[in-house]
Amino acid sequence: MHFDLQDLRLFIHVAEACSLTGGAQRAHLSTAAASTRMKTLEGQLGSRLFYRSSQGVELTPAGKRLLRHARVILRQIEHVKSDFSGYADGAAGHLRIFANTTAVTEFMPEVLARFLSIRPGITVDLQERLTRDIVRGVLDNTADLGIVAGVVEAQGLQLLPFSLDRLVLVVPRGHALAERPHVSFQETLDYPHIGLHDGSTLLQFLQDKVKDMGKSLSLRIQVLGFEPACRMIEAGVGIGVLPESCALRYQRTQAIRLVELEDDWAQRERSIVVRELEALPSCGRELIEAIVDHDGFSLPSYV
Repeated sequence: MHFDLQDLRLFIHVAEACSLTGGAQRAHLSTAAASTRMKTLEGQLGSRLFYRSSQGVELTPAGKRLLRHARVILRQIEHVKSDFSGYADGAAGHLRIFANTTAVTEFMPEVLARFLSIRPGITVDLQERLTRDIVRGVLDNTADLGIVAGVVEAQGLQLLPFSLDRLVLVVPRGHALAERPHVSFQETLDYPHIGLHDGSTLLQFLQDKVKDMGKSLSLRIQVLGFEPACRMIEAGVGIGVLPESCALRYQRTQAIRLVELEDDWAQRERSIVVRELEALPSCGRELIEAIVDHDGFSLPSYV
């Protein structure tokens, strides 16, 4: 059985776009040419890959199985190219990373700035995703590695802990909770909260905790980052739960107070998620080391 790599790439485009026309556009082909290629691929496999309708296309069970394999094959080819192009071009390669909000906004910019400054041949695609999507992305080879916080279900993956992420309550000076040494998250639900944007891992995490309590989270306003959240809190618009590392930084210039959360889940372990560490291209393993070094932690000796 012979597979054309271009057909596999086209198949992935069509599957992700849920449209033959959309997939053809991404592959810079006509719809007719894309349709012919997909029918040929189905003939080679002896399986129907798509359910077709006027609304677009949907993967069949066989199509879903092929999508998993196709992503693995193409990612491995990229890794081979990355490793071998490094000999000729000087550490060239591409990495796709799915990470939570804190990683994307707080420490990865500094890590990547240093990492890429000495590796000009490497490019990085860093995307903010929810924890479940990070794990799924690494599992199906959509991403090379993921960065998560807290307890995650990661069967079939390697979880590499590298630092701690503590959540704290941030309130304006003079707030009723400002002088408390610590407070439970449930007590904070009596006050309006400042939340991050929909799709942020932190907001989803807190909403899940509130749901487990059978309560509701009163969101007065949502913002696109930790700095605007602290500014809203300083202005008295509401209170918020944020990572301690970023809250301490903004406390230097803003009239806010940090209050310890009593809840066990407030201290979360940050981890890097990979399918198989040794299967990563060399630039991927080097980036993991750079992340660990940034936080002053050491991974096990197998890195």
